[in-house]
Amino acid sequence: MSDERKMIALSIMSSPDLFKICEGCDSILKYNVNICRNCKSYRFNTNLDDIIEHAKTLGNREQTTVTEEDLF
Repeated sequence: MSDERKMIALSIMSSPDLFKICEGCDSILKYNVNICRNCKSYRFNTNLDDIIEHAKTLGNREQTTVTEEDLF
């Protein structure tokens, strides 16, 4: 696991109100995003406790999702 992932997770956990979870692919996105950049979903979970727990989970494991950058 990268230290960068852990640092990003800590930043999300410290300000969960600035983020939301995509219900299509479980990515964590900035709150002002309207469509997920990874799966193009427009349904999101904005529950602060869920965001904190999800960031904790993602920060402690390797990346498993394909991102837009991976496709180029």
